[in-house]
Amino acid sequence: MKLIVAIIRPERLDEVQQALAERDVYLMTVSDVRGCGRQRGHTEVYRGQAVQTRLIPKLKLEIAVNEPFVEATVEAIVHAARTGDTGAIGDGKIFVLNLDDAIRIRTGESGPDAIGP
Repeated sequence: MKLIVAIIRPERLDEVQQALAERDVYLMTVSDVRGCGRQRGHTEVYRGQAVQTRLIPKLKLEIAVNEPFVEATVEAIVHAARTGDTGAIGDGKIFVLNLDDAIRIRTGESGPDAIGP
């Protein structure tokens, strides 16, 4: 089992969800987050004053999958979250972590049975 954590642009969520659904991946947690990477923020003009925004709004997706779904899930996110053909700074990151265990609270199932087929 793996936990896939993806940080993406908020406007790309619909495309990512659609790409994941095409690969039979439906279960995810989505959180609003803020952060900075290579962008290091940007400058906006607010009421005539230049304001430096260092933390950019992003979405964090957390998706627990069994081994057979890892590669397809990562590929779906990469292709759907990428801006244009070659991507752009700020498109995000994907982290794939080992998941030791999972327990479905309703039934008490644990391990791979708790997160999917």
